[in-house]
Amino acid sequence: MSSLFQEEPPFLLAGPILRQCTTQSVVLWLATSKPISGSITLSNATTILVTHPLEDCQHYQIGQHAWITLIELSGEFPAEQRYTYTVETQYGNLTEQYPNLLAPGATELTFYLSGRADYIMHGSCRNPHDPCRDALLTASQSLINTPPEQRPHLIMMSGDQIYADHVAGAMLAAIHTVIEQLGLYNEALPEAIVQDGDALYRHPMCYYHRKGILPDFDPTESPLKGTKPTPVFTSTDNDNHLITLAEFCAMYLLVWSDVLWQQYDLLNVHQHQKKGAYQSLADTYQSEWLRERDILSEFVAGIPALQTIMAHVPIYMIFDDHDVTDDWNLTDGWEYAAKTHLFSRRIVGNALFSYWLFQGWGNAPASFDKTFHHHVNAYCHTPNSTHHNAMVDNLYEYKQWHYTTETTPAMVVLDTRTRRWQSESNMNKPSGLMDWEALIELQQAIEDKDKVIIVSAAPMFGVKFIEALQRAMTWLGKPLMVDAENWMSHPGSANTLINIFTHSRTPSNYVILSGDVHYSFAYDIKLRSRNSSPNIFQITCSGFKNQFPEPLLTFCDYADAILYSPNSPLNKLTKRKRLEIRKRHPAGHSFRHLTNHAAVGELRLDIEGKPSYVGIMTNDGQRIEYPPTGRKPSRS
Repeated sequence: MSSLFQEEPPFLLAGPILRQCTTQSVVLWLATSKPISGSITLSNATTILVTHPLEDCQHYQIGQHAWITLIELSGEFPAEQRYTYTVETQYGNLTEQYPNLLAPGATELTFYLSGRADYIMHGSCRNPHDPCRDALLTASQSLINTPPEQRPHLIMMSGDQIYADHVAGAMLAAIHTVIEQLGLYNEALPEAIVQDGDALYRHPMCYYHRKGILPDFDPTESPLKGTKPTPVFTSTDNDNHLITLAEFCAMYLLVWSDVLWQQYDLLNVHQHQKKGAYQSLADTYQSEWLRERDILSEFVAGIPALQTIMAHVPIYMIFDDHDVTDDWNLTDGWEYAAKTHLFSRRIVGNALFSYWLFQGWGNAPASFDKTFHHHVNAYCHTPNSTHHNAMVDNLYEYKQWHYTTETTPAMVVLDTRTRRWQSESNMNKPSGLMDWEALIELQQAIEDKDKVIIVSAAPMFGVKFIEALQRAMTWLGKPLMVDAENWMSHPGSANTLINIFTHSRTPSNYVILSGDVHYSFAYDIKLRSRNSSPNIFQITCSGFKNQFPEPLLTFCDYADAILYSPNSPLNKLTKRKRLEIRKRHPAGHSFRHLTNHAAVGELRLDIEGKPSYVGIMTNDGQRIEYPPTGRKPSRS
């Protein structure tokens, strides 16, 4: 792509983002337009603890003007202390160049290392062009003015940090400008109707018509049943689905930083008219573009607050479906089709590689061995099809996306997407969210612990009425239509999961954090058959910037309350009949238990690992508590 602009790319593209933080390691991530040099210094109140050359940090080039760097600082960093860090680059002090990174009145980048995880903010599902306001930005604006010691010990983003399958046309045009300006690598696209990324960006179906570009799978040439080609990517909103690695990487840069938005005036329609992206659209799509642009304008205005707080609070992440595509590995049949078709395999591989670069790498850097880095280095050094395919193959084989934090209590973050328990009776039935081997590894990870936090992108225990609707659609052969995936949809994974909770050596206090569903709720759970049942608390908050359609959720909430009351005989027909589940009602509500509001979850734990406060901060700044049944909400 030849550039229409003359501006020099800004040095800082995104970050710094504070990632894994322990008493032995502090990890920071950032993206720059040039390879970074200089030094980073980490200090406590009295002493410089580490000074590390930035040239020695591991970094990868993903374009002519785009580098991803992970800074790993090792040493002895005592808990319950405030730390500051200073980044001196070849252009001087980073915060002098970008003062918006600092909290109001601050002169240094600061974080508090508690070593604990008993105050967490959490959530998922951040769709830039959803009409609702971004709750993550609301929370960030609140935290900026909070002393470091009073901020959350960590923020857990439990999936859908981007929406790769539901992209606004105005966002896609911004992505293409970023690709052009940064020279993000082009790639050949196997078995596609376009030769490569450059041809894709110029294609008449590039905007709002990508269903005509995305691959179809021929079931007559596979174990799947069918007589004609069918789309691999089944999302109803995939008209602008991301395809190339460059598109995925550009979107991450645009949702985590406003630098490129401002540098290239990316919301200005006239910029895109110069390249023909806007005026070639039919009137209907031009109107849609302008509507999306107005929503994105509010989204972009709030990004600086998020960029600031991500530099000051440890951030952990895990993928879910929309980081790749809706219905990602939902069924064995889908998984087979996506792996077998070279074009769909490449798209999923691009999503996974961008996830690693922008999310996974910083969660647990030591999990990725020399073989993993060999494939990344080979591609980034020589980005040809051979290295690209080898990298994608390695990503498909990788089985350690899960991780455990070194906090008290430990936070066990699950991969519920790539190690699924496939149906043995029908390739088109929903898979279990984790296979037997992965579940046994989960059991081993939590054995002999007295308390634990488990992060599952999808709720382990959902709304029974909604799960019943999903089962009905699966029985009718339409699991993809309703996204029919939940922990109880597969008997093997459901029973194994419940057996883990009943095991004598597993924790006495569980907290399960989840998102995905675009509404919030909280459950207290006990085992019916044991007098000394473990305490299980499930807390679901979703989404950051997404909401469930109304009045459908209200109907589901009331139907669930009526049909699946604690004494309802229908409970005996569910896979979780061994469990007694009590719904927490949001403060001020005696009947409803689902909250349909963009929000960030807030969780505080007592010394035993039990919730002392469960609530959400909505996108308008309101705090809603979910007190235990029979207890009045707190005044805090």
